[in-house]
Amino acid sequence: MVRGEYMAMRVFSVFRKPSLVVINIAAFVAGSLAGISANVFCGGTDFFDAAVEIVSPFGALLVAMLKTIVVPIIFFSLISGASSLPIKKFGKLGAKILLFYFSTSVLATLIGVASASAFSPTVADPSGSAAPLMAQVDSVKSSFSSSGGGLVSEMLLGAFVNPFQALSESRFLAVIVFSILFGLAARAIIESGAKAEAESVKKMLSLFGAIEKSVFKIVGWLMYYFPLGIFSLTFVNFAVYGAGLFGSYAEIALCVIFGILLMITLVYPAIIFIFCRENPYAVLYKMRAPIITAFATRSSAATLPVSLENAASALRIRPEVSGFALSLGATINMDGVCLHLPVFVILAAGIFGFDITAAQMILVVASVVFVSIGVGGVPGGSIFLLFMVLDVLKLGPAQTSTIVALALGINPLLDMFETACNVAGDNVGNYVVAKRSGMIN
Repeated sequence: MVRGEYMAMRVFSVFRKPSLVVINIAAFVAGSLAGISANVFCGGTDFFDAAVEIVSPFGALLVAMLKTIVVPIIFFSLISGASSLPIKKFGKLGAKILLFYFSTSVLATLIGVASASAFSPTVADPSGSAAPLMAQVDSVKSSFSSSGGGLVSEMLLGAFVNPFQALSESRFLAVIVFSILFGLAARAIIESGAKAEAESVKKMLSLFGAIEKSVFKIVGWLMYYFPLGIFSLTFVNFAVYGAGLFGSYAEIALCVIFGILLMITLVYPAIIFIFCRENPYAVLYKMRAPIITAFATRSSAATLPVSLENAASALRIRPEVSGFALSLGATINMDGVCLHLPVFVILAAGIFGFDITAAQMILVVASVVFVSIGVGGVPGGSIFLLFMVLDVLKLGPAQTSTIVALALGINPLLDMFETACNVAGDNVGNYVVAKRSGMIN
């Protein structure tokens, strides 16, 4: 057994302990059972209304916490990611890995759209009890009635806004554009040859890196509140919708897991075969250690040491390639997230009863690809990005909270599959580029 596989199995043992993953799943199960019981035995009573009113704020608090931290995460992660690209040093090699990551992200997003369109997940409400959650449906339909051209114009203009205004108003597209431009400008100064300016920029980036670590520390703290928040949100959802919500969760899970399995078992192997002319499944088998680790930890960043060690020992890729490709991939290559997010876009359209035009879907695909850059490799990072994608749909706070609440209930399960897909994509990209560039020993 190679050392990377041993490390992976050590991490996989997390399921034998009461980890946050297990606790979150337990909170989901407990919340669903309590919500169904309330729906069946107390529905329509004063006690039911009081129970929902008492429990709801704990879930709303989790959503509010996520909204608080999402902009700082994106801002500092994107600056760190963009400024870490060694433009001069890596040249064509860097361009190749960036092109690979961008292409597979687009492909994963399209597969997510196709999967969601085929299975059409929605939330059944035969009793009409979900009417309070749909109070603003007409306003959502109205905001989506604008033409695709108008949306394109609005999106382009919205990409360039006073950055301080964008940060304060959570205007995600403008935050993303400014962060990437800022990071690239910093890297250009570092590589310009002006020593004094480069040193000052490096100090600034060091400060930003420290801030980024502090922000992720806050995320780590928030994770400890997730069980209570998930219990609350799940309780309210099942109390309102009843046991029929299990069917909706099954449809969502089917869309995402089907798409991810398609990526891992067909898309990545096809890429390996086309560009490397090797048995793709033999290559993927050599990548099993980091993929297993990613499934267990739900974190691309936490899996990075295993990926680096496995690339050197099992795949024999030169460390100067893996160090760049895998580190960059842990930050910006999120194929599983790109596949996941469109499912909730289609779900929102089904719940709130509006149609998404071709032009609007193109904007959704573009937003999913670009916002996935900022997920930062943290467990459950897709939840943070869901806010930004829903912002493209012009959903109001009530609608956004409804979709996020549904996503939080099933996220612990889906996140394991997503992260495995992310890391598989990182390792496949690393291998293909290294093989094509003659960088394998």
